[in-house]
Amino acid sequence: MKIGIDVMGGDFSPEATVKGACQAMEGLGQDCDIVLIGQEDLIHKELSACGSSPDQFTIVHASEVIEMGEHPTKVFAKKPDSSISVGFNLLKNNNIDAFCSVGNTGAMLVGSMYTVRAIPGVIRPCITTVVPKEDGSVGIMLDVGTNADCKPDVLYQFAILGSLYLKLVHKVENPKVGLLNIGEEEGKGNLLTQASHGLMKGSADFNFVGNVEGRDLFNDKADVMVCDGFTGNVVLKEMEAFYSLYRRRKLKDEFFDRLNYEIYGGTPILGINSNVIIGHGISSPLAIENMLLLARDVVDSKLSEQIKSVFN
Repeated sequence: MKIGIDVMGGDFSPEATVKGACQAMEGLGQDCDIVLIGQEDLIHKELSACGSSPDQFTIVHASEVIEMGEHPTKVFAKKPDSSISVGFNLLKNNNIDAFCSVGNTGAMLVGSMYTVRAIPGVIRPCITTVVPKEDGSVGIMLDVGTNADCKPDVLYQFAILGSLYLKLVHKVENPKVGLLNIGEEEGKGNLLTQASHGLMKGSADFNFVGNVEGRDLFNDKADVMVCDGFTGNVVLKEMEAFYSLYRRRKLKDEFFDRLNYEIYGGTPILGINSNVIIGHGISSPLAIENMLLLARDVVDSKLSEQIKSVFN
C-alpha cells in the first residue's frame, strides 16, 4: 500500500507533516510506503531533523505550493507542479492508493472532482467529522462544510454514505441514522428537513431513527447525524471552540479530551472514485500521524469500491 501526503500543506508545514509521517511509520507497518510530495530539499532537511533516513520513504518532488488563501479553482490550473496537483496525478494514475493533505481544502475538493471525479450516481461528495459518544464509542456528522445548500435527495445520499463509512471504517454494525433538526417530532424543522424526513422515513437503504436534536450529538440516539454543510460546519466549529475553552481552563476529563481533532486525523471525501483524506490546517504531527493511519484504514476497508457497488 502506498499513501501519499502533501508535505507542503498546512500552517506548520513542512515540519509538522514530515514529523507526523515519521511518527506514523511504526503504526503503519512495513507493508505501507509513505510517499512524501513536496519540495525535495525541504523534505530532506526535515527528515534529517527527525533523525529519519530518506530511504524509509518515497520522495516525489513538487516545486510549487498552493497557499491556504488562494482561490481553489484558479490556482489548481495555474500551479500544475504544486504538491496538491502532483499528488492527485499520482492518485489518478494509481501510483498511490490514498492522498492526504491538510492544505487548501478547496483545492483538495477541486482536485478530487477534476481528477478522480465523483462516483456516478453520487450527487454531492461530502466530508464528515467524528463525534465522540458518552459511552466511549464514536458517531459521525455529515456534511460539515462542502455543501452549504442541499436538497432532500442530497441529504438522503449523505445518510447512505455516512452509514457505509461508519460501518466499514469505524466498525459500527447497522449504524443508526438521525436527521439533525430543531425537534424530535416528524413535522418539525424547515422545508429541507421536513422533506428530507419524508424521504428517509421507512428507507431500506439505512437504519433511520428519525429527527435528532443538538443535545443528542453525544448520546447513543444516533450514530450518523445528517445535515446540510452550513449547519454541520456551525456545529463543528462550536465543538472546536468548546474544546479550546476546556483546554485554556486546564480542565481534565476523559470525555472532553476526545473532542480533540488530533486523535482523529481527518476525514475522507465520501463519494469520489478514490481515497482522499483532508485534515485541519493547523494539524500537529500527532494529527498528521493519525491522518495517515486513517488513510490506511480507508484503503483496507475498500470504502470507495463499496460505495460504487451501492450506487451502481
